Amino acid sequence: MRAVIQRISEGKVVIDNTISGEIKKGLLVFLGVGHDDTSEDVKYLAEKIMNLRIFEDKNDKMNLSVTDVEGKLLVVSQFTLMGDCRKGRRPSFTDAAKPLQAEDLYEEFVSFCRNTGIEVATGIFQADMQVHSINDGPVTMLIDSKKLF
Repeated sequence: MRAVIQRISEGKVVIDNTISGEIKKGLLVFLGVGHDDTSEDVKYLAEKIMNLRIFEDKNDKMNLSVTDVEGKLLVVSQFTLMGDCRKGRRPSFTDAAKPLQAEDLYEEFVSFCRNTGIEVATGIFQADMQVHSINDGPVTMLIDSKKLF
């Protein structure tokens, strides 16, 4: 399971001219699910993201997590994060989970985060989405549950 995390001051997901999810201060999480991912990957990634200290404290040091600053999450499924671009010019998506498995683990990730008390807004799985965000910093992190990077 992979995530691109952006610290944002605001963000929203628009589908067919309708806002499906919107937050102010928090993290935009693009989430990709691999074919060999399990609930253990969900737990690892969710806990890592919610406790990642990438918000500034009163001394302007990145020392606070999204939960520390009472921020929110905007979680968007993005299977293209599992794309492999090492060979040729067309990405290979053989490492991406099939839609049913990916949706189940995506929903499990969202539920896990919500169960900790953090507010979570989302896009809609497999929808054509327009994601709007104002990156704060900018701060962008990459996390892989298999610790490949």
